[in-house]
Amino acid sequence: MTDNASREVLDIFAEGRELYKQKNFALALEKFKGVLALNPEDGPSQVFCTRCEHYMEAPPSEGWDGVFEMKTK
Repeated sequence: MTDNASREVLDIFAEGRELYKQKNFALALEKFKGVLALNPEDGPSQVFCTRCEHYMEAPPSEGWDGVFEMKTK
């Protein structure tokens, strides 16, 4: 991956993280999928895609601070 492509991946991921923290999970999911289109092996984006899908089905509580709490091992 070129430096420009790496920078683009980082920028898109950062946008996704910001949307995720704002509880805008649908748009965050689009950003993380955009990262995966550029770099299918990006582990953090894979994780955040799963988390976005989870929170779209079961939204976090009102006082959510952005931390994902695992309910099972």
